[in-house]
Amino acid sequence: MTPRRILRISGSDSRDFLQGLITNDIGKLDQGLVYAALLTPQGKFIADFFLARDGDAILLDVAEPLADDLTKRLKMYKLRSDVAIEDTVLNLQRGTGPAPERALADPRHEAMGWRAYTAAPASDDGTDWDAIRVAHCIPESGIELTPDSFILEAGFDRLNGVDFRKGCYVGQEVTARMRHKTDLRKGLARVQVDGSAPVGTPITTDDKPAGTLFTQANGGGIAYLRFDRAKGEMQAGDATLRRD
Repeated sequence: MTPRRILRISGSDSRDFLQGLITNDIGKLDQGLVYAALLTPQGKFIADFFLARDGDAILLDVAEPLADDLTKRLKMYKLRSDVAIEDTVLNLQRGTGPAPERALADPRHEAMGWRAYTAAPASDDGTDWDAIRVAHCIPESGIELTPDSFILEAGFDRLNGVDFRKGCYVGQEVTARMRHKTDLRKGLARVQVDGSAPVGTPITTDDKPAGTLFTQANGGGIAYLRFDRAKGEMQAGDATLRRD
């Protein structure tokens, strides 16, 4: 699995600090794991992560390639708040089988199983995560989720990653406008795939650009599509696609 870094955010202002930055409601920590993202002021994706209670502190679980930039940005926003952001020695364990003690359900979809944070080495139970992600159109950092992404095009509302009632956060205005004032013309969708093509292969229909093909498994795939062109058969390299 993609290496993860587990940060600890502590201090008397930590909840208010995060509440003003992230796409989800920090109050949901009292119910379990919270999935959220940090955006640019223009509403573009920077990083997605999971948050979990750790006593009076908060654990933040983020993909290792995104961790340094995310930490830098959080510290930039911290200013004089009573907030400390530190690396931990904790690792991620995850699976879809019987959940160990202190494991938390993945909030994106019940098929994604559980996540737990301990000092034991990182591990999972051999689950085919790509097959689950493709079946339920769940994006992954660094694959479907890139710096050009808008979270609603990536399905964050469906994945419990954004709260539209929590008030302001960085990028909130753009995100709210996309939800309330426009129909999405582009976004991630599941496609049927006959054949295969490398992740990132352009999709065409009638020789016109129609999107990009990403993760594939069991005859299906996750694609970023222009919905007005994603009709009938499409091509991605040697693979033939059809939207589900």
